[in-house]
Amino acid sequence: MKSYNIAIIGQGYVGLPLSLEFAHHYPVLGFDINIERINELNNGHDATLEADIDKLNKSLNRYNESAGTIGYKGTSNIQEIEGCNVFIVTVPTPIDKYNAPDLNPLLTASKMLGGILKKGDIVIFESTVFPGCTEEECVPILEKYSGLKFNEDFFVGYSPERINPGDKINTLTSVMKVTSGSTAEIAQEVDDLYKKIITAGTHKAPSIRVAEASKAIENAQRDVNISFVNELALIFDRMGIDTNDVLEAAGTKYNFLKYKPGLVGGHCISVDPYYLAHKAEQLGYHPDVILSGRRVNDSIAKFIASKVVKLLIAKGNIIKNSQSLILGVTFKENCPDVRNTKVIDIYNELKDYGVDVDIFDPWADKEEVKDEYGVNILDQLDNNKKYDSIIIAVSHKEFLTLDFEKIKKEDSVIFDTKACIDRSLVDARL
Repeated sequence: MKSYNIAIIGQGYVGLPLSLEFAHHYPVLGFDINIERINELNNGHDATLEADIDKLNKSLNRYNESAGTIGYKGTSNIQEIEGCNVFIVTVPTPIDKYNAPDLNPLLTASKMLGGILKKGDIVIFESTVFPGCTEEECVPILEKYSGLKFNEDFFVGYSPERINPGDKINTLTSVMKVTSGSTAEIAQEVDDLYKKIITAGTHKAPSIRVAEASKAIENAQRDVNISFVNELALIFDRMGIDTNDVLEAAGTKYNFLKYKPGLVGGHCISVDPYYLAHKAEQLGYHPDVILSGRRVNDSIAKFIASKVVKLLIAKGNIIKNSQSLILGVTFKENCPDVRNTKVIDIYNELKDYGVDVDIFDPWADKEEVKDEYGVNILDQLDNNKKYDSIIIAVSHKEFLTLDFEKIKKEDSVIFDTKACIDRSLVDARL
């Protein structure tokens, strides 16, 4: 039986849980260029809150006690992973300011691995890409910097990540995993490798391109469905009826899909459709449905801000220098992930109206928000400060029992984007 030494490139929301599961069976080196992140993990801490800390510490101890025959260790030293024979790439694949795929992290990782690849090694990509990216973009770089021949000297696989940050039910091992490989034999080997850790089972796709496409359409489908209810919210607002009431009524039919309106941010749903659209346009096809869904979802933050301003005016408030509080800045509830959050778009839109805006989020890392978006967020709420408008942008559990009377003015406006608090407290909701 082949002996595996695994290096997992990227130790974030995807790479760390994967590392800890494989560490039950193999020696695993979790590589990340962020030295602070590696030091944090090697000391048994995880800022993403995705890892089971007890599991992390046990894996760290096993690696040290077993002299690297099983267990986990974090590293930023490229030389330390040279002896591995399976490399799993979990680096981010974001979009740029023009909504075009930004492959720089992926290609940089491929270049780095090309410098240490050996005959017989397997590189498995988990990062979300457009169909064809692995073989058209990554493989040539691996060949160039390794001097090795693809499918003769080294092989690749693709197994799209399905991590849902903050979800403690649909975890890595409990969700079926799609796998693929560059040859029939490697596809089976990759599939068998993941079967070691995925209790829900695996699905071996017939090709890498099929596996890549499956990931792209998973989130494009959700994006389009959410855009439909977001568009309904825009229509029903003009009619003066509550969108959630309509969805509850329609949801009584057995085959109605109860998607909810809201901000669509994060690292997947608001990003992956652009990867699929990018490839479609390369092939001369303009994906109308996918891109129209993106336009609707990207417009919701602007709608929320303008709606709040209109409600303030209707109550006789002066907009210039009015005080607004946004509750939540992460892209989803009860999770510290602020990647591609659309709450910042509400903030920027209100600032353009001349509103003074505070953001409070007990889950978000202040320094990360400052570095990523240039925005300072509050350490805590000041009960002596009252606001003209309050926007519940994220339904963190801490906000569900908040005493709004202590922080609102007499003629204030409360807008609930998540329909998560008593509707008698709010002026409007999405």
